[in-house]
Amino acid sequence: MKTSPDFVAFVKDQLDALRDLRSARLFSGVGLSAAGIQFAMIIDNVLYFAVDDTTRPAYEAMGSHCFAYSTRVRRVEVRRYYALPADLLEDRERLVALARESLEIAARPRKRKS
Repeated sequence: MKTSPDFVAFVKDQLDALRDLRSARLFSGVGLSAAGIQFAMIIDNVLYFAVDDTTRPAYEAMGSHCFAYSTRVRRVEVRRYYALPADLLEDRERLVALARESLEIAARPRKRKS
């Protein structure tokens, strides 16, 4: 499945409360940024927000899953991005609140793995 321009437009409309919201091609989907910080991505019409160790459990409790893709050798899980449950896409207030939280997380410097 490809990322639909209509779906991207819908998500951007739902998130229009965010300052300087922009979208750009990203791999096989679209990256979303606000104030120059990428905090979300849309792949195959699924919206993923950046999470960290403090917010990941809430997403898992909502039944969410991390972004993942398969290579020839293995399945790669990107635990930095978790899918938003479809019912949240209709709840603009909650969606914007989660987006702002995700934006804060994405703006923080990331610890390097040793």
